[in-house]
Amino acid sequence: MRISTMRQADRWLGAPVCAILTVWRRVADLVRRTPPAKVRRILFVKLVEQGATVLAWPALKKAVDKVGPENVFFMVFQENRFIVDALGLIPQGNVLAIRTRGILGTVFGAIGALWRARRARIDAAIDMEFFARSSAALCYLSGAPVRVGLHPTGSEAAWRGDLLTHRLSYNPRLHASQTFEVLVDALDAPPDRLPAFDLNPPPITKSLPEFAARPEEVEEVRGILRQAMRRDELPPLVLLNANAGDLLPVRRWPGERYVELAQRLLEKYPDVYVAFTGAPDEAEAVAPLVGRIGSGRCISLAGKTTLRQLLILYQFAEVLVTNDSGPAHFAALTPIDTVVLFGPETPALFGAPSPRTHILYAGIVCSPCVSAYNGRQSRCRDNVCMQRLTVEQVFAEVCRVYDSRR
Repeated sequence: MRISTMRQADRWLGAPVCAILTVWRRVADLVRRTPPAKVRRILFVKLVEQGATVLAWPALKKAVDKVGPENVFFMVFQENRFIVDALGLIPQGNVLAIRTRGILGTVFGAIGALWRARRARIDAAIDMEFFARSSAALCYLSGAPVRVGLHPTGSEAAWRGDLLTHRLSYNPRLHASQTFEVLVDALDAPPDRLPAFDLNPPPITKSLPEFAARPEEVEEVRGILRQAMRRDELPPLVLLNANAGDLLPVRRWPGERYVELAQRLLEKYPDVYVAFTGAPDEAEAVAPLVGRIGSGRCISLAGKTTLRQLLILYQFAEVLVTNDSGPAHFAALTPIDTVVLFGPETPALFGAPSPRTHILYAGIVCSPCVSAYNGRQSRCRDNVCMQRLTVEQVFAEVCRVYDSRR
C-alpha cells in the first residue's frame, strides 16, 4: 500500500475510530482488566518507516533485558518486518505482521494480528508511531491494560483520542532513539504523574548490532553482483541511493547531481564501480540516470535485491550515498560507510548513531520542515535545503571517506 494512501486512511478513518474507541474505553474502564503489578509481556507497535526501528534498537534491547526475548512482541506491516528480524532481538514467532492488500485487506490483516496479541495476553503496548491514530487504536485493541505513547497535549499534533494510560509529551530536543527508550522507561512510572517525568534522558547509544547473514545469502548477493558487473572478481563498489520513490519527495537530492557525482567518482577512481540501488518501483526511474552516465562501470541494482539482500549488498561496498531514509539507517547495521544528505529533517533527531555515518546538512532557516507534529509531511515544493548541498561537497566527502577506508 502506498504511504500516501496510509496517511489518508489514518486521517479520515483513524479519527472516527479513535473517537468511538475513546467513548468505549471510558465505559469499559468501569470493568477494565486490572493493570498488572509487574509488566511481563510487552508489545511494540511500529507499522511504517522502519529506519526508525533501527534507532529503536536500544529501547527494544531494554525491553528484552526487562522481560526476556520470549515476552517481547512487535506489530508491523509485513513488507517492513525484515528489519525487525535483522536486528535479531525478537523471536520471529513474536513478530505480528500485518499484510497490506488494499484498505480492506489491511483491516483483516490487522484483525489477525490483534487476535494473536490478545491470545498472548499482552500486559503493555508501546506506541512507537509519532501521533498516528492507527497505532493508538491498535495498542488499545491489543487488550493491553498498560498503553504507553505520545499524547498531543496542547500541541499542534494530530488528535488521536484518549486511548493511552501512560501519556508522554513529545520532546523535540531528544534524539529519536532517546524518545523510544523513554517510552520503555515509562512502564515503571506512575501514570497519574505523567507527562511530568522525573528522569534524565538516556545517553545516545553509539553502537548498533551488526547484521549477520547466512553464508548462502552472501553467495546469492555475490552472484547478483557478478551477473550485473559481468565479471567474476568483484571490484571496489560505491552505492548511490537516488531515492526515486514517492515516500517523501522533498527529501530527494536532484537526480542530475547523482549523475554528475557518479561521473566524477568513475573518473577519479578507475578501478571503482558505481551501482544505483532502489526498490522495484524505482527501477524505471533509475535506468535513465545510469544511461546518462554512459559507463560500463555504472550499473543499476534497483529492484534486483530484496530488502534483506540490500543489507548484504552493503557488506560488499565501501560507501553509500543516500538521503535521510530507510537505507541510511539500515546501513548502520553493516560495515559500510554512509554519507547521508539531510534537509527537511534534522540529523540531531534522526541521524543514525554510528561512527560510520557521515552527515551533510545545510541547516538553512526553514529546515527542518518535517516533524512529528505535522505527521512528517511538508508543504514545501522547492527543497532548497537539499539543493544547497552541492556535488562538490558530496564528492569531497565521499572521496575523504573512501580514501580513509582504502
